[in-house]
Amino acid sequence: MIRIIAVLLLVIPGLMSAIGIKLMRDTLFNTFIPVFMNQGIQFVSGLLLFLGGLAFIGGFIIHRDRKKWKDKKTGKK
Repeated sequence: MIRIIAVLLLVIPGLMSAIGIKLMRDTLFNTFIPVFMNQGIQFVSGLLLFLGGLAFIGGFIIHRDRKKWKDKKTGKK
């Protein structure tokens, strides 16, 4: 059960990043989504989604690696 939660915890930011890339790509190819009032807003929101998802996944990996390194150092499992 805990592993499923951990996978979902990584899938959701991954989907956010994918949506952010799609929004930025649509802006560059002049595909306007009417929810956004301006193409600049569309691009910036896509960039924020992409960077937010990337930062979350990166932080998760760094936290896990540091925890593993600390456990190796002290001999804990």
